[in-house]
Amino acid sequence: MRWNEYYRYYLQQLQTIYSMEEATAIARLVFESKAAITRMDITRSPDELLSSHQKKALDNTLEQLLTHKPVQQVIGEAWFYNLKFRVNEHVLIPRPETEELVKWIIDDNPNEVSILDIGSGSGCIPVSLKKSLSQLSVTSIDVSDKALTIAKQNAAANKTAVDFLQLDFLNEKEWQRLPVFDIIVSNPPYIPVSEKEDLDRNVTTYEPGLALFVPDNKSLLFYEAIVAFAKTHLKKEGKIYVEIHEDFAKETATLFSSLFKEVEIKKDINGKERMIKAVNFLP
Repeated sequence: MRWNEYYRYYLQQLQTIYSMEEATAIARLVFESKAAITRMDITRSPDELLSSHQKKALDNTLEQLLTHKPVQQVIGEAWFYNLKFRVNEHVLIPRPETEELVKWIIDDNPNEVSILDIGSGSGCIPVSLKKSLSQLSVTSIDVSDKALTIAKQNAAANKTAVDFLQLDFLNEKEWQRLPVFDIIVSNPPYIPVSEKEDLDRNVTTYEPGLALFVPDNKSLLFYEAIVAFAKTHLKKEGKIYVEIHEDFAKETATLFSSLFKEVEIKKDINGKERMIKAVNFLP
């Protein structure tokens, strides 16, 4: 089958569950990753024939995609802050709004500091910070050993030195294993379980619920723990950066205001209140 013909077929199949824009982005990514064929290649040589190996790889990928499996998991990688990260079902797929959180930290803190990342996942936050701020001392914790395995692989692949530690952050007794930090960053679980049915199937079926959901009656569970932890593990002039649920931005800011004198809510590129920075302890 010719490249151009099969590409059109691929788009048609993907559009049964995705918009035209999403289907086009996915098709381009898959053709390049699985068959080493770019969109420019197809434009220049539309009548070139697919090899049997290429078609088999693309057919297999399409079969997985049509089950709503995220393309990043199908090809096994995702890009974040201009770095490539391995991803699988044990870690969240890195999101653009988390890139904005990372950029906020980098722009704010060009000098050497120590930082704790709570919830390693794929390692996209700590690895990207270390890559951009090479003198930064980075510690990253996660309760999941499977997530930490992926995070460590990504740190090694991107040639960054991050100190990963398996630790249940909600268990206060384990906090004594950690020192004091200049900065704490986290993209913790914050979606109430009741909202699960509103999410896309590719999220609820294939991404780890442990990293997404909190009980309906404890929507600020992790932020409460972060504030309590900061009392003993954040330096006096330290800062906290967290990603938040847009519906709970005001409540989360109020929580941080109980300990910090400067609390800023930041909107993402889509105008949603998705990030908070808290600076300095109250006197």
